[in-house]
Amino acid sequence: MKKRLIKFALFFGTIITIASSCGSTKEKVKPDEVKTDEITLSDEEKKAFEQVEGDTIVIANDETEYEIIIIDPGFFNWLNSIARPEGYYSQTFLENRNQILVINWNQRVLQPSRYDPNLYLQQIDYQPDIDYGYEVNYKLYNYFIFFQRKYNQRLGPFVPRI
Repeated sequence: MKKRLIKFALFFGTIITIASSCGSTKEKVKPDEVKTDEITLSDEEKKAFEQVEGDTIVIANDETEYEIIIIDPGFFNWLNSIARPEGYYSQTFLENRNQILVINWNQRVLQPSRYDPNLYLQQIDYQPDIDYGYEVNYKLYNYFIFFQRKYNQRLGPFVPRI
């Protein structure tokens, strides 16, 4: 059976350094950044984010013939230990959120001078009129939550909560 691949393979392995300067000027916050006072990370979540060994998750559904490949250290551990369990969200909820998050993601891929091209490597081919099934939507949504929390990004109007 031929599988269509939702183009979504992320390769993160570089160390991200955030530098701050001392001074009396007011700190500017980019619209895509999450203020640290809005998100509280547990020790378990911080440990998952600090993982450096590569994780590869293949999300496949034979019935729908679609798959997603996610390569990001810590995601598998985070998904299994911190994320809400499968069945917590309805498929409609996941599809609606994924549509918004994919649009914002793809816009950032197309603006490498504005958004870090090391974070936003390639577009996601997610069509709202295709039923990808629950598992694909669940794991894609949770990857967006993981990504936003780990890299301090905001892909939509929602605070990325667990």
